[in-house]
Amino acid sequence: MNQPLTSPHALGKEPVTIDLVTALSEGGPQLSLTKESRARLTGSVDKLQRLIDSGADVYGVTTGFGDSCETNVPEADRLALARNLVRFHGCGVGRPFSRHEGRAILVARVATLVRGHSAVRPEVVEGILALLNHDVTPVIPAQGSVGASGDLTPLSYVAAVLSGERDVWFRGERVPALSALETVGLKPLVLRPKESLAIMNGTSAMTGLAALAFRRAERLARWASTLTAAVSDVVCGRPEHFSDRIFELKPHPGQRKCAAWVRAALHPTRQGNPRIQDRYSIRCAPHVIGVLLDELPHMRQTIETELNGVNDNPIFDFEDAGAEEFLAVYHGGNFYGGHICQVMDTLKTCVANVADLMDRQLLLCCHPATNHGLPANLVGAQPSNAHHGFKAMQITTSALVAEACKLTMPASVFSRSTENHNQDKVSMGTIAARDCLTILDMAEQVAAIHSLAMAQAAELRGLEQCGPGLVQLHRVLRSHVPFNDSDRAMEADIQWVLDTWAQSDSLVREHA
Repeated sequence: MNQPLTSPHALGKEPVTIDLVTALSEGGPQLSLTKESRARLTGSVDKLQRLIDSGADVYGVTTGFGDSCETNVPEADRLALARNLVRFHGCGVGRPFSRHEGRAILVARVATLVRGHSAVRPEVVEGILALLNHDVTPVIPAQGSVGASGDLTPLSYVAAVLSGERDVWFRGERVPALSALETVGLKPLVLRPKESLAIMNGTSAMTGLAALAFRRAERLARWASTLTAAVSDVVCGRPEHFSDRIFELKPHPGQRKCAAWVRAALHPTRQGNPRIQDRYSIRCAPHVIGVLLDELPHMRQTIETELNGVNDNPIFDFEDAGAEEFLAVYHGGNFYGGHICQVMDTLKTCVANVADLMDRQLLLCCHPATNHGLPANLVGAQPSNAHHGFKAMQITTSALVAEACKLTMPASVFSRSTENHNQDKVSMGTIAARDCLTILDMAEQVAAIHSLAMAQAAELRGLEQCGPGLVQLHRVLRSHVPFNDSDRAMEADIQWVLDTWAQSDSLVREHA
């Protein structure tokens, strides 16, 4: 988990990072706008107005939207045009994004608007910053975006809340936006031509979610490495499988890092079992987890490029060239979410493979033919005849992994023509991001069950035969979850592990 950022952060001064997005999703520092950013935003709006006054056509300002771009909109109707764009996109469905997810989406959207190429007033950017600073988070339905023209429907809920419409998460409850704005002393905005389109026509829903998925996947890799060491300890595996020399000879950096984490967590002097080689789910674990770790740097670069890029349409380029002012309007496709979709499609496959690895490891520990003398299903009851220990827990992990693997089908290949064939090739990036977060939910549930099983196995094997990784894991779990010496329902134990993991790195931090 990120350390909370407490000092104020001036947006527009430095690039927005995944670290900042995840910190702000949890609360984070107060945000402000730099003087330079405010001046740039004000200048862009003034110059857009000059362009309109000159009689030039500007998409979404003097014309209709999408396939209606050939429809001329007279000046008297332009405020209504901006208002109606927000309202007719109020058709999101499905479960709402959580407060954390909604806040990540807000950060991602304001990061692109602050660049000053979207022709929105400083008041619009400061309005989004105020939502973050007062912890007023739009309730955004998760379904309804095809990922181009950006996340129109999800982001319409941001524009609506700024206008005082729809619902928000506020002080732990879902309340009308206008009520929350009044409570914190904010006035609804009347969005001008181009402003509602600028808020909505971008990749910020998928990108905010991608930042959260990245951080969770990065942490999961550490957790899975600790559990690999734990499995090796309790089934008396061979520590030499994780020798650095093996990974030096095929030096994928993430694979080598994972092996180092496993070595640090292993019992330093434990003798292996008579098998000369452990099964693949132990011996090849760094090669599985390492794929995830080696993909992360490229994923970070892609996500942070998208975070700091200008991803709406049209975009405006304002520069001073000597005595003459230069202004250009570009009608393009920067709202297309293909890069984020590819990252999320890749990440969800990497995460599902790690979940599958953990399920295989748990099976080794439960099966008497592979667990080197532990009780079948890690039963701790004496006598054991009427007890089944972790049998059903292993069935649950198998079900979770099967479902996770089913969701790894690439979302991008399901592109389809929509909006009267204007949006005839779309990214499906938001669907990929949602799938990735769902797979992460299931992978973390598998890891929680795996952790409980390893704490059980540690006592059955003897803590003196366990390395520092498993000793630390056992200590944290036993602060709340007792040894399973009689069959009982364990769903509350699983949830406690998940809550503990979400709040800190205490399960793995001492050796990772």
